[in-house]
Amino acid sequence: MIGRLQRVPLREVWKHEARNFTTWLEDNIDVLNDAVDLQLSKVEREKAAGTFNVDLVAEDQDGNLVIIENQLEKSNHDHLGKLVTYLTALNAKIAIWIVADPRPEHVGALAWLNESSSASFYLLKIEGVRIGDSESAPLLTLITGPSEEAREAGEAKKELAERYVIRQRFWESLLERSKGKTKLFSNISPNQYGWIGTGTGVRGISLLYSVRQNDAQVEIYIDRGKDFDEENKTIFDKLSQSKTQIEAVFEDELQWQRLDGRRACRIRKVLDNGGYRDEEKWPQVQDALIDAMIRQEKAFKPHIAKLKF
Repeated sequence: MIGRLQRVPLREVWKHEARNFTTWLEDNIDVLNDAVDLQLSKVEREKAAGTFNVDLVAEDQDGNLVIIENQLEKSNHDHLGKLVTYLTALNAKIAIWIVADPRPEHVGALAWLNESSSASFYLLKIEGVRIGDSESAPLLTLITGPSEEAREAGEAKKELAERYVIRQRFWESLLERSKGKTKLFSNISPNQYGWIGTGTGVRGISLLYSVRQNDAQVEIYIDRGKDFDEENKTIFDKLSQSKTQIEAVFEDELQWQRLDGRRACRIRKVLDNGGYRDEEKWPQVQDALIDAMIRQEKAFKPHIAKLKF
């Protein structure tokens, strides 16, 4: 015969959170160990953290300090704030939050903390259960916790955010250096992306700077918009007919990319003397880009002016 698992109101199992549940957990830490796959020991109750008291403090198998905050009700912002405060006040490495009803926004907050910080955060749901007329028993369910995937995702996000900041500074510097050399980008503001562009006076034909981690480029980008695929290719083909003259004025070879199967086309010159990760080389990289942009605009301008639409 198989019995049915029944939920029991938590306040019937532990009438008082601090006096009953926290005390019980202190004496039965193995139940929590099973749920989070840790080996917690040296459990202390009501550990001072500044002017506050942490419900429980323990150590993991590596001797790292672990704080445990209990809440026999729906999770709230107050306890989330306490969790972070206690963690930093005691310089702990692991924070465990046990609640009766985890709210989705707090699940998301701890998942974000696991991605964004060096500490590990666990959120568990506590329930009281019994089978038939048996004694009540605790049921701890892990809702969210640290993982290697979360750490890797967090590192990737940090790298992406750092990339945006660096590129913003790269463009600020380049635009400042270009002021005394050309007016082509005088009305353009820096951004966080891998490129900045300006118009040529003809719709759909742009002058672009692009920068990657270790190289950069100038290009003519042809894209007159949706439903103009054939027109883009026609413009490219007309310009390519003047390839010899254009490259003679540019004083170098260019990469002519028709990009068949795609809407846009481009003509570019890649400079491999550094990118946004080579900050010590920025002056040389930017001067080379500005010089190439000036020569590119000069080489293409008369041929773009002759285009008929």
